[in-house]
Amino acid sequence: MSTLRTLPMPSGSGLGDVMPHLREALEGNGPAWLPIPTGDRREAHRLSDALSPGEPIDDEVALVVTTSGTAGVPKGAMLSAAALRASGAATHQRLGGPGTWLLALPTHHIAGIQVLLRSIQAGTEPAVLDVSGGFLPEALAGAISGMRGSRRYTSLVPTQLIKALNDPSATAALADLDAVLVGGAATPKPVQERAKAAGITVVRTYGMSETCGGCVYDGVPLDGAKVRIDDGRVVLGGTMIALGYRGLLDHPAFAEPGWFRTDDAGTFDNGVLDITGRLDEAILTGGLLVIPQVVEAVLVTHPAISECVVLGLPDERLGQRVAVAVVPTEGARPTLEELRDHVLRELDAIAAPRELALLDELPVHGPGKPNRAKLRELLVSAAH
Repeated sequence: MSTLRTLPMPSGSGLGDVMPHLREALEGNGPAWLPIPTGDRREAHRLSDALSPGEPIDDEVALVVTTSGTAGVPKGAMLSAAALRASGAATHQRLGGPGTWLLALPTHHIAGIQVLLRSIQAGTEPAVLDVSGGFLPEALAGAISGMRGSRRYTSLVPTQLIKALNDPSATAALADLDAVLVGGAATPKPVQERAKAAGITVVRTYGMSETCGGCVYDGVPLDGAKVRIDDGRVVLGGTMIALGYRGLLDHPAFAEPGWFRTDDAGTFDNGVLDITGRLDEAILTGGLLVIPQVVEAVLVTHPAISECVVLGLPDERLGQRVAVAVVPTEGARPTLEELRDHVLRELDAIAAPRELALLDELPVHGPGKPNRAKLRELLVSAAH
């Protein structure tokens, strides 16, 4: 039995020091590694305290990659070398072949790690856009122009894509790539349409640390990935599934060998997966359930909204009330009344927001997921 070791992951320079270790992990020849950020000491300590580096771990584990949640004790998905190789091979097969990758994501999360692992599998050197100080779309064009090879790819989160679309040089640079994988959170349809109109080949990815990252592209499972729906819940299986969580034996999410029970609601029809929302984020208001993502999908079609997050706030009368945090488009200042009217054209009155907060940007965690806990704190504070 091997021992879990920490692998400090830089965001920019210094990646050359970790690539040999990642190569060993991919080949199944090295120790099990726990990637931790070099630029966030608190997070590095939090992950190390929770996931016990220095203690034994099964020889089959190559990487322990944490999930992107911020609440409670971090969970570490134990990924085998075989699962990581299967994920990379299936990705390149779907995209049309191996290529050069641009890293524009934090390197201790699965999406960033996968950019590095796919580069190793492709035999190419990754281009790097240092995001330790934040994502700067004006730097994107220069990073992409330096990429070599017949095929070129990158992975982004939706907030990065939105920022890039507001910068003409970044938009043109992304349009020059063979594919831009976008995941980590749902990509609003208006953003997808803007990207398509700009000539950007966006590939929507769905997956998580527990599945070696994206295992469903544009709703269609990659080769080796399996999808089924159990009582409205998305369950994923196949060659990319983690061995379980570090230190959490018999976790219900991995109760069935080879399968992972997500917290996502969805449908799977004619081989295409549609994610309709998060089961653990449903809002119970007035005795009725509202799925935030359904309301968000309607709201982002309003011309004054760039990004939005819908969530439930405590309410003495209703149990919870629907609230929305909005990043307006430039120069816009939407009102609660007009947003309610917009929702009522498509959905029942119970889904219309009763509270609105306008923000310059959404707080995020992990690889670009909206930080709903932080948003809830902001909205509760604003209501008092």
